[in-house]
Amino acid sequence: MNSQLMGLLELKQGANNLPYEIPMHPNLVHFTLGLFIIAIVFDIAGALFPLERPILKFLGLPALRSGFFEVGWYNLVASAAITFFTVAWGFFEAMLAKLPAKVESDWGFGAKATLLLHGLGGILLLAAIVAMAVWRGLQRYRCRRNAPRQVQWSYLLVGIVILGIMYVQGTLGAQLGDEFGIHVTAANLLENSKNPNVQLK
Repeated sequence: MNSQLMGLLELKQGANNLPYEIPMHPNLVHFTLGLFIIAIVFDIAGALFPLERPILKFLGLPALRSGFFEVGWYNLVASAAITFFTVAWGFFEAMLAKLPAKVESDWGFGAKATLLLHGLGGILLLAAIVAMAVWRGLQRYRCRRNAPRQVQWSYLLVGIVILGIMYVQGTLGAQLGDEFGIHVTAANLLENSKNPNVQLK
């Protein structure tokens, strides 16, 4: 009985050692990055709106300062929400990854060290993005509710620092795929010829 149950629970692993063909973590990462970048960029645009107003007027682009802050706020909330799934899926796929031995990245790390740093970086960024969302919410609904500039300069500075951390985190993730070949769907399918619809020339 137990062996039958275990057989049902076993995941069929494909070309990437995953129970599905296309890795989910790399796709979710782009939502995390894109939404956070848009949030910070639009908040910066809102903060600098007095300098931008003549340019927008010259170009005939109707814009309200509050509109920039609306885009910043909702994109940050979306980024905080999706990042929980990004990190969770990342850890799930990392547990199933086959790590090559005796291979080093351009930064001099092995696959295991790179994966560990990338995982810790993911947790750090999740905490940072959620903290930024809470901080942004306090500014929006409490301390700067009636101020023309809805965000503090210190908030924007921290956001820019987080963008730098995201660059390092993204580079580690790219090294896992490019240099260590972890969960590189197209490359694995072509190399292993496990997709019957793909014809190699």
